[in-house]
Amino acid sequence: MIFQIDKIMQDVRICLDQNMTSDALLVSGDIDTLALDDIIRSKILEAVQRVHMDAPNYLLEGGHNFGDAVYWRELESGWVLLPPDFMRLVVFEMDDWEQAVYQAISTDDPEYEKQRSRFKGIRGTAQRPVCAIAIRPEGRVLEFYSCKSENAKVSRAVYIPYPKIDEYGGIDISERCYDAVVYTAAGLTLLSCGETERGNSFSGLAQTFLV
Repeated sequence: MIFQIDKIMQDVRICLDQNMTSDALLVSGDIDTLALDDIIRSKILEAVQRVHMDAPNYLLEGGHNFGDAVYWRELESGWVLLPPDFMRLVVFEMDDWEQAVYQAISTDDPEYEKQRSRFKGIRGTAQRPVCAIAIRPEGRVLEFYSCKSENAKVSRAVYIPYPKIDEYGGIDISERCYDAVVYTAAGLTLLSCGETERGNSFSGLAQTFLV
């Protein structure tokens, strides 16, 4: 869902008991020269990124599709290109798998080395698939292990992009994550103002919206 930056800033100010004021914060250091609005605005993208990375899948909205082209390799495994703005995998599934993958491993994971095994019981299979985020000359890719045959096609491939502010001043936030974003932005604002205890308290409250 698209939320306007001005609306988010207003809700963060209310959360901080500042309402509609944008008076400069009277704190020590260089930050006292910044308006409260400027501080809040600078924290919103980071807040959305943190919340979307931490949120369980059931709180996330549809996300964006990817995986239009499949590139095959040995042992009925393959890879698909990841979009440049890829931040988090929501789900990936080939149409001959018996279950989907909701979390990809990294190339540093001990499980990754097992995916090159010629023994089906060791590497990922259609019954127990594995996905890994890796780097190829073409860019970042999602490798998948493995299919029953190379006739398989992508049935679901959804990701969450890095947040950005569009030309109309809007930002895409999963609706059920919105309160967590507001409290996270408030916490980050307080931390920037040197109010560590209150900032950590708000960050802790934000986590309660993600369960």
